[in-house]
Amino acid sequence: MPKTIIFSLLIFLSISVNGQDFTQIAGKIMERDSIPEMAFAVVTKDSIIIKKVLGHHKISEIDDKSDANLSDYFHLGSNTKAITSFVIAKLVESEKIDWNTKFFNLFPDLIVGSHTNYKHITLADLLAHKANIQPFTSGAAYQKLPKFTGNKQEMREKFSQYVLTLPPFDNSNKYNYSNAGYSVATLMAEKVSGKSWEELINIFLSEELNIDVAFGWPNRNFENQPFGHWSENGKIVSIYSDNDYNLKMAEPAGDLSMNIENYAKFIQLNLLGLAGQDNFLKSRTYKFLHTASDEYALGWGNYTKNDEAISEHAGSDGTFFSYSQIDRKKLIGYIVLVNSGAESAQLGVFEMINHLKNNKK
Repeated sequence: MPKTIIFSLLIFLSISVNGQDFTQIAGKIMERDSIPEMAFAVVTKDSIIIKKVLGHHKISEIDDKSDANLSDYFHLGSNTKAITSFVIAKLVESEKIDWNTKFFNLFPDLIVGSHTNYKHITLADLLAHKANIQPFTSGAAYQKLPKFTGNKQEMREKFSQYVLTLPPFDNSNKYNYSNAGYSVATLMAEKVSGKSWEELINIFLSEELNIDVAFGWPNRNFENQPFGHWSENGKIVSIYSDNDYNLKMAEPAGDLSMNIENYAKFIQLNLLGLAGQDNFLKSRTYKFLHTASDEYALGWGNYTKNDEAISEHAGSDGTFFSYSQIDRKKLIGYIVLVNSGAESAQLGVFEMINHLKNNKK
Protein backbone atom coordinates (compact mmCIF):
# COMPACT_ATOMS: atom_id res chain seq x y z
CA MET A 1 0.00 0.00 0.00
CA PRO A 2 1.10 3.64 -0.26
CA LYS A 3 3.00 5.16 2.62
CA THR A 4 0.17 5.23 5.16
CA ILE A 5 2.28 4.78 8.25
CA ILE A 6 0.64 7.78 9.86
CA PHE A 7 2.67 8.78 12.89
CA SER A 8 0.90 12.06 13.67
CA LEU A 9 -2.61 10.62 13.83
CA LEU A 10 -1.77 8.71 16.96
CA ILE A 11 -1.09 11.94 18.79
CA PHE A 12 -4.46 13.56 18.09
CA LEU A 13 -6.92 10.70 18.51
CA SER A 14 -6.53 9.90 22.20
CA ILE A 15 -9.78 10.12 24.16
CA SER A 16 -10.32 9.52 27.87
CA VAL A 17 -12.52 6.48 28.44
CA ASN A 18 -12.52 6.00 32.20
CA GLY A 19 -14.82 3.23 33.31
CA GLN A 20 -15.40 1.67 29.89
CA ASP A 21 -14.06 -1.64 28.67
CA PHE A 22 -12.46 -2.19 25.27
CA THR A 23 -15.39 -4.15 23.87
CA GLN A 24 -17.67 -1.16 24.45
CA ILE A 25 -15.11 1.22 23.01
CA ALA A 26 -14.61 -0.90 19.91
CA GLY A 27 -18.35 -1.30 19.42
CA LYS A 28 -18.88 2.47 19.44
CA ILE A 29 -16.06 3.02 16.97
CA MET A 30 -17.36 0.28 14.69
CA GLU A 31 -20.90 1.66 14.70
CA ARG A 32 -19.73 5.19 14.04
CA ASP A 33 -17.24 4.29 11.29
CA SER A 34 -19.25 1.48 9.62
CA ILE A 35 -16.68 -1.19 10.45
CA PRO A 36 -18.30 -4.63 10.17
CA GLU A 37 -15.68 -6.59 12.16
CA MET A 38 -12.67 -5.75 14.31
CA ALA A 39 -9.99 -7.83 15.99
CA PHE A 40 -7.55 -6.33 18.47
CA ALA A 41 -4.82 -7.51 20.80
CA VAL A 42 -2.21 -6.25 23.24
CA VAL A 43 0.88 -8.46 23.38
CA THR A 44 3.98 -8.71 25.55
CA LYS A 45 6.91 -11.04 25.08
CA ASP A 46 5.44 -13.36 27.70
CA SER A 47 1.69 -13.18 27.17
CA ILE A 48 -1.25 -11.89 25.17
CA ILE A 49 -2.87 -9.44 27.61
CA ILE A 50 -5.92 -8.65 25.47
CA LYS A 51 -7.35 -10.60 22.53
CA LYS A 52 -10.80 -9.92 21.13
CA VAL A 53 -12.83 -10.19 17.92
CA LEU A 54 -16.28 -8.70 17.50
CA GLY A 55 -18.73 -7.78 14.78
CA HIS A 56 -19.83 -9.38 11.53
CA HIS A 57 -18.32 -10.91 8.41
CA LYS A 58 -20.48 -8.70 6.16
CA ILE A 59 -21.89 -5.20 6.54
CA SER A 60 -25.36 -6.48 5.59
CA GLU A 61 -25.37 -8.68 8.72
CA ILE A 62 -24.76 -6.00 11.33
CA ASP A 63 -28.29 -6.24 12.70
CA ASP A 64 -27.96 -10.01 13.15
CA LYS A 65 -26.22 -11.97 15.88
CA SER A 66 -22.46 -11.57 15.73
CA ASP A 67 -20.61 -14.23 13.73
CA ALA A 68 -17.14 -12.97 14.69
CA ASN A 69 -14.70 -15.62 15.87
CA LEU A 70 -11.09 -15.70 17.04
CA SER A 71 -10.35 -17.98 14.08
CA ASP A 72 -11.45 -15.31 11.58
CA TYR A 73 -8.74 -14.29 9.13
CA PHE A 74 -8.03 -10.66 8.21
CA HIS A 75 -6.09 -9.53 5.17
CA LEU A 76 -2.84 -7.91 6.34
CA GLY A 77 -2.04 -5.84 3.26
CA SER A 78 1.40 -4.29 3.56
CA ASN A 79 1.93 -5.73 7.03
CA THR A 80 2.92 -8.74 4.93
CA LYS A 81 6.22 -6.94 4.31
CA ALA A 82 7.43 -7.62 7.85
CA ILE A 83 6.63 -11.31 7.36
CA THR A 84 8.44 -11.48 4.03
CA SER A 85 11.47 -9.76 5.60
CA PHE A 86 11.27 -12.18 8.54
CA VAL A 87 11.36 -15.20 6.21
CA ILE A 88 14.23 -13.77 4.17
CA ALA A 89 16.09 -13.08 7.42
CA LYS A 90 16.06 -16.82 8.09
CA LEU A 91 17.80 -17.37 4.76
CA VAL A 92 20.40 -14.76 5.76
CA GLU A 93 21.02 -16.52 9.08
CA SER A 94 21.35 -19.80 7.18
CA GLU A 95 24.05 -18.10 5.07
CA LYS A 96 22.19 -18.68 1.82
CA ILE A 97 22.30 -14.95 1.13
CA ASP A 98 23.57 -11.75 2.76
CA TRP A 99 21.85 -8.43 3.34
CA ASN A 100 24.53 -6.85 1.14
CA THR A 101 24.16 -9.36 -1.70
CA LYS A 102 23.74 -7.41 -4.93
CA PHE A 103 20.78 -8.33 -7.12
CA PHE A 104 22.84 -8.58 -10.31
CA ASN A 105 25.41 -10.85 -8.66
CA LEU A 106 22.61 -13.42 -8.57
CA PHE A 107 21.13 -12.45 -11.94
CA PRO A 108 24.00 -11.23 -14.12
CA ASP A 109 22.09 -11.95 -17.33
CA LEU A 110 19.42 -9.41 -16.38
CA ILE A 111 21.79 -6.46 -16.18
CA VAL A 112 21.42 -5.97 -19.93
CA GLY A 113 18.23 -4.00 -20.40
CA SER A 114 17.94 -2.96 -16.75
CA HIS A 115 18.34 0.68 -15.78
CA THR A 116 21.94 1.48 -14.89
CA ASN A 117 20.95 3.14 -11.62
CA TYR A 118 20.00 -0.27 -10.24
CA LYS A 119 23.43 -1.77 -10.89
CA HIS A 120 24.45 -1.95 -7.23
CA ILE A 121 21.12 -2.47 -5.43
CA THR A 122 21.26 -4.99 -2.58
CA LEU A 123 18.80 -7.22 -0.77
CA ALA A 124 18.67 -4.79 2.17
CA ASP A 125 18.15 -1.82 -0.19
CA LEU A 126 15.08 -3.50 -1.63
CA LEU A 127 13.51 -4.45 1.70
CA ALA A 128 14.21 -0.99 3.18
CA HIS A 129 12.79 0.81 0.11
CA LYS A 130 16.17 2.34 -0.71
CA ALA A 131 16.57 0.92 -4.22
CA ASN A 132 14.30 3.60 -5.76
CA ILE A 133 12.20 0.99 -7.53
CA GLN A 134 8.93 2.39 -8.92
CA PRO A 135 6.27 2.16 -6.17
CA PHE A 136 3.39 0.23 -7.80
CA THR A 137 1.10 1.26 -4.98
CA SER A 138 -1.96 2.01 -7.14
CA GLY A 139 -4.21 -0.16 -9.24
CA ALA A 140 -3.63 2.13 -12.21
CA ALA A 141 0.08 1.24 -12.23
CA TYR A 142 -0.70 -2.47 -12.60
CA GLN A 143 -3.23 -1.85 -15.36
CA LYS A 144 -0.45 -0.40 -17.51
CA LEU A 145 1.72 -3.52 -17.25
CA PRO A 146 2.38 -5.88 -20.15
CA LYS A 147 0.47 -9.15 -19.90
CA PHE A 148 2.58 -11.70 -18.00
CA THR A 149 1.84 -15.42 -18.17
CA GLY A 150 2.75 -18.46 -16.09
CA ASN A 151 2.24 -19.43 -12.47
CA LYS A 152 2.52 -16.87 -9.67
CA GLN A 153 6.26 -17.30 -9.24
CA GLU A 154 6.90 -17.01 -12.98
CA MET A 155 4.72 -13.92 -13.23
CA ARG A 156 6.52 -12.27 -10.32
CA GLU A 157 9.85 -12.98 -12.01
CA LYS A 158 8.70 -11.36 -15.26
CA PHE A 159 7.25 -8.44 -13.33
CA SER A 160 10.54 -7.96 -11.47
CA GLN A 161 12.52 -8.01 -14.70
CA TYR A 162 10.15 -5.43 -16.16
CA VAL A 163 10.27 -2.97 -13.24
CA LEU A 164 14.07 -3.02 -13.38
CA THR A 165 13.86 -1.56 -16.89
CA LEU A 166 11.89 1.43 -15.61
CA PRO A 167 13.56 4.68 -14.52
CA PRO A 168 14.17 5.01 -10.77
CA PHE A 169 11.68 6.79 -8.56
CA ASP A 170 13.43 9.37 -6.41
CA ASN A 171 11.75 12.12 -4.43
CA SER A 172 14.73 12.80 -2.12
CA ASN A 173 13.07 11.10 0.85
CA LYS A 174 15.07 8.82 3.12
CA TYR A 175 13.23 5.96 1.49
CA ASN A 176 10.89 5.50 -1.48
CA TYR A 177 8.11 3.06 -0.64
CA SER A 178 7.77 0.32 -3.25
CA ASN A 179 5.63 -2.79 -3.44
CA ALA A 180 7.54 -3.80 -6.55
CA GLY A 181 10.83 -3.73 -4.64
CA TYR A 182 9.56 -6.59 -2.47
CA SER A 183 8.88 -8.68 -5.56
CA VAL A 184 12.48 -8.07 -6.70
CA ALA A 185 13.83 -9.00 -3.24
CA THR A 186 11.67 -12.13 -3.23
CA LEU A 187 13.16 -13.15 -6.57
CA MET A 188 16.56 -13.16 -4.84
CA ALA A 189 15.24 -15.28 -1.97
CA GLU A 190 13.68 -17.77 -4.38
CA LYS A 191 16.94 -18.01 -6.33
CA VAL A 192 19.13 -18.89 -3.34
CA SER A 193 16.60 -21.18 -1.63
CA GLY A 194 15.29 -23.01 -4.68
CA LYS A 195 11.78 -22.51 -3.29
CA SER A 196 8.93 -20.17 -4.09
CA TRP A 197 7.88 -17.42 -1.69
CA GLU A 198 4.73 -19.40 -0.96
CA GLU A 199 6.78 -22.48 -0.07
CA LEU A 200 9.07 -20.46 2.20
CA ILE A 201 6.07 -18.97 4.02
CA ASN A 202 4.54 -22.40 4.51
CA ILE A 203 7.79 -24.03 5.66
CA PHE A 204 8.92 -21.36 8.10
CA LEU A 205 5.59 -20.11 9.45
CA SER A 206 3.09 -22.94 9.13
CA GLU A 207 5.37 -25.94 9.62
CA GLU A 208 8.17 -24.71 11.86
CA LEU A 209 6.32 -22.09 13.92
CA ASN A 210 2.77 -23.41 13.79
CA ILE A 211 1.57 -19.98 12.64
CA ASP A 212 -1.28 -20.47 10.20
CA VAL A 213 -1.43 -18.13 7.24
CA ALA A 214 -3.52 -17.81 4.08
CA PHE A 215 -2.60 -16.33 0.71
CA GLY A 216 -5.05 -13.68 -0.45
CA TRP A 217 -8.44 -12.71 0.92
CA PRO A 218 -9.99 -14.80 3.71
CA ASN A 219 -13.19 -15.48 1.75
CA ARG A 220 -11.15 -16.77 -1.19
CA ASN A 221 -9.60 -19.40 1.06
CA PHE A 222 -12.32 -20.54 3.46
CA GLU A 223 -16.05 -20.53 4.02
CA ASN A 224 -17.62 -18.42 6.77
CA GLN A 225 -14.85 -15.85 6.82
CA PRO A 226 -14.85 -12.04 6.85
CA PHE A 227 -15.53 -10.25 3.59
CA GLY A 228 -13.49 -7.21 2.74
CA HIS A 229 -15.33 -3.90 2.30
CA TRP A 230 -14.78 -0.61 0.56
CA SER A 231 -16.77 2.52 -0.13
CA GLU A 232 -18.84 2.91 -3.30
CA ASN A 233 -20.81 6.14 -3.76
CA GLY A 234 -20.55 6.82 -0.05
CA LYS A 235 -21.81 3.37 0.97
CA ILE A 236 -19.76 0.55 2.52
CA VAL A 237 -20.17 -2.59 0.37
CA SER A 238 -18.97 -6.18 0.73
CA ILE A 239 -16.40 -7.50 -1.75
CA TYR A 240 -17.16 -11.04 -2.88
CA SER A 241 -14.50 -13.64 -3.54
CA ASP A 242 -15.18 -13.72 -7.30
CA ASN A 243 -14.28 -10.03 -7.68
CA ASP A 244 -11.48 -9.81 -10.26
CA TYR A 245 -9.36 -7.52 -8.06
CA ASN A 246 -6.10 -9.19 -7.03
CA LEU A 247 -2.51 -8.48 -6.03
CA LYS A 248 -0.74 -10.59 -8.63
CA MET A 249 3.00 -9.90 -8.93
CA ALA A 250 3.14 -8.06 -5.57
CA GLU A 251 2.00 -10.78 -3.17
CA PRO A 252 5.18 -10.66 -1.02
CA ALA A 253 4.51 -6.97 -0.42
CA GLY A 254 0.94 -7.32 0.73
CA ASP A 255 -1.19 -10.42 0.21
CA LEU A 256 -1.23 -12.56 3.36
CA SER A 257 -4.10 -13.12 5.78
CA MET A 258 -3.97 -14.25 9.43
CA ASN A 259 -6.29 -14.48 12.37
CA ILE A 260 -5.59 -12.39 15.46
CA GLU A 261 -4.18 -15.34 17.42
CA ASN A 262 -1.57 -16.22 14.81
CA TYR A 263 -0.66 -12.63 14.04
CA ALA A 264 -0.19 -12.02 17.77
CA LYS A 265 2.21 -15.00 17.83
CA PHE A 266 4.25 -13.34 15.08
CA ILE A 267 4.36 -10.03 16.95
CA GLN A 268 5.36 -11.88 20.13
CA LEU A 269 8.36 -13.45 18.37
CA ASN A 270 9.49 -9.94 17.45
CA LEU A 271 9.07 -8.75 21.04
CA LEU A 272 11.13 -11.66 22.35
CA GLY A 273 13.88 -10.87 19.89
CA LEU A 274 13.85 -7.18 20.72
CA ALA A 275 14.09 -8.15 24.38
CA GLY A 276 17.39 -9.91 23.62
CA GLN A 277 16.04 -13.47 23.44
CA ASP A 278 16.98 -15.63 20.47
CA ASN A 279 14.07 -17.65 19.08
CA PHE A 280 13.29 -18.49 15.46
CA LEU A 281 15.70 -15.71 14.55
CA LYS A 282 18.60 -14.38 16.58
CA SER A 283 17.98 -11.30 18.69
CA ARG A 284 20.44 -9.25 16.66
CA THR A 285 18.49 -10.10 13.50
CA TYR A 286 15.23 -8.78 14.97
CA LYS A 287 16.98 -5.58 15.97
CA PHE A 288 18.29 -5.23 12.42
CA LEU A 289 14.83 -5.79 10.93
CA HIS A 290 13.38 -3.06 13.14
CA THR A 291 16.19 -0.49 13.27
CA ALA A 292 18.52 -1.00 10.30
CA SER A 293 17.70 2.50 9.07
CA ASP A 294 15.78 5.55 10.23
CA GLU A 295 12.09 5.93 9.36
CA TYR A 296 11.90 2.56 7.61
CA ALA A 297 13.99 -0.52 8.30
CA LEU A 298 13.07 -3.94 6.83
CA GLY A 299 9.31 -4.38 6.80
CA TRP A 300 8.88 -1.97 9.71
CA GLY A 301 8.51 1.78 9.86
CA ASN A 302 10.24 3.19 12.92
CA TYR A 303 10.66 6.40 14.84
CA THR A 304 11.87 7.68 18.19
CA LYS A 305 9.95 10.42 19.94
CA ASN A 306 10.13 11.58 23.54
CA ASP A 307 10.50 8.39 25.59
CA GLU A 308 9.16 6.09 22.86
CA ALA A 309 11.03 3.94 20.34
CA ILE A 310 8.32 2.69 18.01
CA SER A 311 8.13 0.15 15.19
CA GLU A 312 4.90 0.24 13.23
CA HIS A 313 3.19 -0.60 9.98
CA ALA A 314 -0.18 -0.15 8.33
CA GLY A 315 -1.53 -2.35 5.58
CA SER A 316 -4.46 -2.29 3.18
CA ASP A 317 -5.38 -3.37 -0.31
CA GLY A 318 -8.47 -1.18 0.01
CA THR A 319 -10.74 -3.93 1.39
CA PHE A 320 -9.23 -4.57 4.85
CA PHE A 321 -7.03 -2.43 7.07
CA SER A 322 -4.39 -3.62 9.53
CA TYR A 323 -2.15 -1.75 11.91
CA SER A 324 0.46 -3.01 14.34
CA GLN A 325 2.76 -1.09 16.63
CA ILE A 326 5.61 -2.25 18.85
CA ASP A 327 7.04 -0.13 21.65
CA ARG A 328 10.65 -1.28 21.63
CA LYS A 329 11.40 0.23 25.07
CA LYS A 330 8.36 -1.03 26.94
CA LEU A 331 8.34 -4.25 24.89
CA ILE A 332 4.64 -4.25 24.21
CA GLY A 333 2.73 -4.62 20.95
CA TYR A 334 -0.66 -3.36 19.82
CA ILE A 335 -2.70 -4.81 16.95
CA VAL A 336 -5.98 -3.77 15.34
CA LEU A 337 -7.41 -5.51 12.27
CA VAL A 338 -10.66 -4.61 10.48
CA ASN A 339 -12.47 -5.87 7.39
CA SER A 340 -12.92 -2.48 5.75
CA GLY A 341 -10.41 -0.38 3.87
CA ALA A 342 -12.55 2.76 3.87
CA GLU A 343 -10.97 5.97 5.16
CA SER A 344 -13.37 6.12 8.09
CA ALA A 345 -12.35 2.59 9.10
CA GLN A 346 -8.68 3.55 9.02
CA LEU A 347 -9.31 6.46 11.37
CA GLY A 348 -11.26 4.13 13.65
CA VAL A 349 -8.31 1.74 13.77
CA PHE A 350 -5.93 4.48 14.89
CA GLU A 351 -8.37 5.64 17.53
CA MET A 352 -8.67 2.08 18.85
CA ILE A 353 -4.88 1.82 19.02
CA ASN A 354 -4.81 4.93 21.18
CA HIS A 355 -7.35 3.46 23.59
CA LEU A 356 -5.32 0.26 23.87
CA LYS A 357 -2.15 2.25 24.53
CA ASN A 358 -3.50 4.81 26.94
CA ASN A 359 -6.19 2.95 28.86
CA LYS A 360 -4.83 -0.54 29.51
CA LYS A 361 -7.09 -2.48 31.86
